[in-house]
Amino acid sequence: MANVVDIQVVPPPLPASWAPPASTGKATAPLVERRLLPAGPAYLAHVKRAVHKLTFEEHDQHAENERKRLEALNGTGVNGEDDLGVGDEEEGDDLLLLDPKEWKKQDHYRVLGLSHLRYKATDEQIKIAHRKKVLKHHPDKKAGVAGDANDDAFFKCIQKAFEVLTNPERRRQFDSVDPYFELLEADVPTPTQLKNAKNLNKFFFETFGPVFEREARFSRKQPVPMLGSYEDSKATVEAFYDFWYNFDSWRSFEYHDKEVNEGSDHRDDKRYTEKKNKAERARRKKEDTARLRDIVDRALAHDPRIKRIKQEEKEAREAKKKNKGGAANGASQKQKEEEERKKKEEEEAKRKEEEEKAARAEAKKAKAAAANAAKKARRQQRAAEGDA
Repeated sequence: MANVVDIQVVPPPLPASWAPPASTGKATAPLVERRLLPAGPAYLAHVKRAVHKLTFEEHDQHAENERKRLEALNGTGVNGEDDLGVGDEEEGDDLLLLDPKEWKKQDHYRVLGLSHLRYKATDEQIKIAHRKKVLKHHPDKKAGVAGDANDDAFFKCIQKAFEVLTNPERRRQFDSVDPYFELLEADVPTPTQLKNAKNLNKFFFETFGPVFEREARFSRKQPVPMLGSYEDSKATVEAFYDFWYNFDSWRSFEYHDKEVNEGSDHRDDKRYTEKKNKAERARRKKEDTARLRDIVDRALAHDPRIKRIKQEEKEAREAKKKNKGGAANGASQKQKEEEERKKKEEEEAKRKEEEEKAARAEAKKAKAAAANAAKKARRQQRAAEGDA
């Protein structure tokens, strides 16, 4: 059981030279009531604890979890600075055992921990990734540590990767033959898959969309039209395929060029090697152009928008034809009515003409009869006068 001991605290005596302070003789300022506003990190922490009913330990744990979440979201670089999303990729044993002499066969983005960014990595991100790797794998930091005999070799791979990716021309050559994307080039939907797809609209856009997005990075002309959606207009679809059938690619294959035999300075050897490299680059370029053309042909042959557009055009033609036929029938009916009207008018005119002709004949006949009667009356009168 613990024992409690009271300790008397006795203040030390005042020094002999101490004296009370002299009065200044000034009046004391009047009291003023002021309103104090609570602020500061301590007050905010108190509010959080009060609102969420947390203990000090629970609040500290919550703050630590939030710090880790933000660190995972934004990433932290050297000395706690923002690393622009570079992060820290896992380094497998196969990566750490790379041979710097085989640098052309290596994935430089993976060496620097930029596999998730690749050709989208900015110059600043490449510098940050390189600085991280140097601080971690510099030979001076590993000197005398057992099991790190190959760290010097991997450090050379890091330096070579940084050298390639910071040179715009050499980086473009490496991006042209990026091993990661070369593996994805075969990931294109086959005609059989497109034919057997239950929902062609959804399958077509979900599978071909990423394909054209990958290929777009090689275009000299920017921006590049993407696949779009099922509701695109005819003009949009035609512009898309027109662009991709005339695709202007900057992709080249110098990265695979073979070096001149080591130790050979003969001019003919250099010319022969360069000739072989040039022919090989042309062959690879031709194959790549044919590969892209095959992708565009396959997309055009199975594009559901083409079928929709053709159906819409067919319906428009039929509607136009129907409207044209109705207009023709209307015109024909009107013309028939006009002909009947004219026929009736002609018959009426002919009837009137006949009536007038008959009337004239009757009038002429009556006139002749009247003349004959007058003539007969004069003969009778002359005969009567003769008898008298």
